[in-house]
Amino acid sequence: MSSSLPVAFAPSLIIGKGITDISFYEKAFGAEELRRWRNDDGSIHVAELSIGGAKFHLHEENVKAGTFSPQTAKGVTSVIGLMVADVDAIMERAIEAGAKVISPAKSYDYGYRQGDILDIFGHHWMIQMVI
Repeated sequence: MSSSLPVAFAPSLIIGKGITDISFYEKAFGAEELRRWRNDDGSIHVAELSIGGAKFHLHEENVKAGTFSPQTAKGVTSVIGLMVADVDAIMERAIEAGAKVISPAKSYDYGYRQGDILDIFGHHWMIQMVI
């Protein structure tokens, strides 16, 4: 890539209709909400959040456009890798905030410690650190 602009990924996680409370991300990952667009009923249409400067979006599902929440899809729609300084501490915070453990944190011979959780909206997070 020859552009002088910085490159960053900002995934959009699809959430169901009618969601108003996204505080899970603040409680679990220390996310900061940067901005929010609401529907007429007060539910979230789009929210932009940041975890340690890395932006991501929560976007209301739109079946006509082919964007489905994990609940509607009845499965994982993506896996989000979150690199942190302390996998165990972040997993504990996420569990306290309501996440479900897919696989507990453990160290692997390829040099990572990682564990997997499902957030309260069904998104799969792989919490990782280099050891």
